[in-house]
Amino acid sequence: MTAATKVVRTHDPNKLGHGPSVRGHGGHGHGDRTSHEATGHGEGGPASKRITVAYGFWIFLLSDIIMFSGFFAAYAVLQKATAGGPSGAQLFEPWRVATETGLLLVSSFTCGLAGVATHVKSRTWTQAALLATGLLGFAFMVLEVQEFANLVARGAGPDRSAFLSAFFALVGCHGLHVTAGLLWLGTMMAQLQVKGFRDDICRRLLCFNLFWHALDIIWVGVFTVVYLIGAGA
Repeated sequence: MTAATKVVRTHDPNKLGHGPSVRGHGGHGHGDRTSHEATGHGEGGPASKRITVAYGFWIFLLSDIIMFSGFFAAYAVLQKATAGGPSGAQLFEPWRVATETGLLLVSSFTCGLAGVATHVKSRTWTQAALLATGLLGFAFMVLEVQEFANLVARGAGPDRSAFLSAFFALVGCHGLHVTAGLLWLGTMMAQLQVKGFRDDICRRLLCFNLFWHALDIIWVGVFTVVYLIGAGA
């Protein structure tokens, strides 16, 4: 190989980085290369506030479900520990439980309608759907409080047996969550009326929807494990 050939190959532009494959800051190659560089937040950039808030609230709901799992486990262990007292089959009123379940399931539907109305920014329909959800939830709580009062009046309070202690703890904990949801719902309706569809208000409405639907899912478990199986036993 001659010296001239070596000089030509040494000055090969492709090897020195001046060819079309590698461009300087002003060339298109640099833009193509940097457009695919990692930003640390994924290709679409950082997640929106709505996504991060919903993700954090899902973590809260999962922790709440874990708590309810403990109450379900306690009830499953103690459901036959009646201490000679009345059992679920003797205490539960099927018509009342069916009415409570229907009210809560319909409230879940109206809550979903409120979410749809929020998405299209319709204040009238959002408020109407939230009001219907609140009224249905309030009727549910009235029936549940009446049930508890009737049981206590019949001498079947939480101190009567381990079974009734587990029953009042599980169903009462769900009732407290529904009561908290109703207070939250009233607050959201007032904020929506005064402040409109601000971003933070919409995020809170999204979290409320998740919370209310989670309560309905838990109630399906209560209805099945406590009332259906309990009444059958």
